[in-house]
Amino acid sequence: MNLKEKQLQIGKIKKAILRLKNSPFYKERIKNNYIPVVGEGSLNAKIIFIGEAPGKNEAMSGKPFCGMSGKVLDRLLDSINLDREDIYITNIVNDRPPKNRDPKPKEIEMYSKFLDRQIGIIQPKIIATLGRFSAEYIMNRFNIGDKFEEISKLHGKSFKINLNKDKKRGKKIIIIPLFHPAVAIYNRKRLPELKKDFKKMGNILSKI
Repeated sequence: MNLKEKQLQIGKIKKAILRLKNSPFYKERIKNNYIPVVGEGSLNAKIIFIGEAPGKNEAMSGKPFCGMSGKVLDRLLDSINLDREDIYITNIVNDRPPKNRDPKPKEIEMYSKFLDRQIGIIQPKIIATLGRFSAEYIMNRFNIGDKFEEISKLHGKSFKINLNKDKKRGKKIIIIPLFHPAVAIYNRKRLPELKKDFKKMGNILSKI
């Protein structure tokens, strides 16, 4: 799929999310003039970062990770010489849950089809999940849900998945669960740990 076709397909996803009137967040979106946060970055990226759900800043702008968590993420990307233009970033839920609460399983199920389509369009080599909810969804999605555990134990590990039955010729993808950048806002002592995980991920990315 060339870039023009990818842009067309992403545009279709945006339209579908805008029309998602059966979403439990739709009335909240209209009431507050929120914008669905579909995704941003390179459609030819080798790596996709997947967050959980937009915060208020993100819902007001329609851009992922543009608040305080985004500043932490930018620092972490900079530590491995990556720019936002080098990656693609999205969420498992594209609308803001009321009062910034965690997304519920049925809400994740409703929105995850859009995430699956984005992954299919971009065809990344690495999926980096940011936080517990996105890690759990992606690991289940790629049939390694049995390896899911608390994010405090899971972060920084990497899982190589073969997407085809033919393991010698099959297409491979690497899943790397990471802490959500927000943990460094609430606990500054977590930042070195996050940087260490990003360094591991950067080393893997450099070999692809």
